Amino acid sequence: MEMLLIELNKEIETPLYEQIYQQIRDDITDGKIAVGDKLPSKRKLGEFLDISQTTIELAYGQLVAEGFITSKPRKGYFVQEIGELAYVQPVRTLSIPAREKRKELEIDFSPGKIDTEFFPFKQWRKYAKDVIDESSRHLLLLGHPHGDPELRQEIATYLYHSRGVDCSADQIIVGSGTEQLMPLLIRLLGPEAKYAIEDPGYPLTHHVFFHNNREAIPISVDEEGMDVHALTQSSANVAYVTPSHQFPTGTVLSAARRMALLNWAASSNSNFIIEDDYDSEFRYTGRPIPSLQGMDKVGKVIYLSTFSKSLMPSLRIAYMVLPPVLLEKYEKAFIHYSSTVPRFDQHTLAHFMADGHFARHLNRMRKVYKRKLQLLTDSLQAYTPHISFSGDEAGMHILINIHTDDDEAMLTKRAFNKGIRVYGLNEYRKVEKKQRPSFLIGFGGLSDAQIPEYVERLMSAWKIDKRKKR
Repeated sequence: MEMLLIELNKEIETPLYEQIYQQIRDDITDGKIAVGDKLPSKRKLGEFLDISQTTIELAYGQLVAEGFITSKPRKGYFVQEIGELAYVQPVRTLSIPAREKRKELEIDFSPGKIDTEFFPFKQWRKYAKDVIDESSRHLLLLGHPHGDPELRQEIATYLYHSRGVDCSADQIIVGSGTEQLMPLLIRLLGPEAKYAIEDPGYPLTHHVFFHNNREAIPISVDEEGMDVHALTQSSANVAYVTPSHQFPTGTVLSAARRMALLNWAASSNSNFIIEDDYDSEFRYTGRPIPSLQGMDKVGKVIYLSTFSKSLMPSLRIAYMVLPPVLLEKYEKAFIHYSSTVPRFDQHTLAHFMADGHFARHLNRMRKVYKRKLQLLTDSLQAYTPHISFSGDEAGMHILINIHTDDDEAMLTKRAFNKGIRVYGLNEYRKVEKKQRPSFLIGFGGLSDAQIPEYVERLMSAWKIDKRKKR
């Protein structure tokens, strides 16, 4: 081939070598340059286009690297054989519809948000800096598959003193979030397991069971928690519960039902309880509710918790406490697994806990959230008897009931139209019920000043007036 007809535009940002590369590539894939054709030498093409040989060399080099042409010593550059061509002309791909972005609203009563203003950055930064040091080279290697012993020991100590959980560090498995640990637990319990879930309940758990092809049987929740009698009448052999602060209703599993649930678990070798203690740190009235695991005398409770609410969701550290009967089975089933939590994060948290900063942070945040809860309930009290609320003894959300003829969907839409996101109780049900509309109102991520203002705007959107003063 004597010469190539290449048009160069020196006014655009695309480099000249890239323009040459693109045009030769297109000519080859379109068949305008035949397989086996020899390309002009770098010197001749450079003179023809009035550019340097270096520019031509860059273009040819890219074509060689991608397999369009080959270089033969002292002979030149030749178009590759079709069978050896590394590049395949792309066909038109099916268009993927863009996912509709969730509208960002001005007010969001999400129950999952935390207060970030009071996080102890100074202390956390100190421990992170101490851990990321040449003296910690061993942390660059894989650690214990269950999580590093230092962190698991601190978790065991904390659980014993704060939740009455009786376990050794060896029973604790550290993972990157509940959604990562639950599939492992599901595999451990086997394909024959049938799960009882609270209804309403935590939607992420519902999805985990569904995506792992496990049967999940909804069991209704009332003012005493899960209906244990309904559980015993079902075919379930594993009960997933949030007994200390039921999500989303906020109820506490009564003492009678706790004993009944533990007796149900002890009645069969295949029966187990998964106790999700997701926000037990924040209780504002009375003594802390003891964990089911601490009451369990026969090793039938699997305890599950996370640092998402107590520290930060982005830390992605959760843990489960396996009863001895399952621990050996777990070690055999997942012998080749490695911990999914970075070791630097594990050791930062372990040192933070060991020096008492975690306990102090919890005490501080308990006061912060208690104050916010008081602001919220005081603000809502002005709208009674048009509304009522419950679940205000613990956690970072409460449940409000609206005494109106409007349904939950209508009230949700009215709030949305005013730039307010609320979370109806039916969103968390497997079996939708027609009853008075109820909503989760999260206050963790709201400031003190925002709480009364946002409540007033929500009630205005719902056309609910304040109670008249006598």
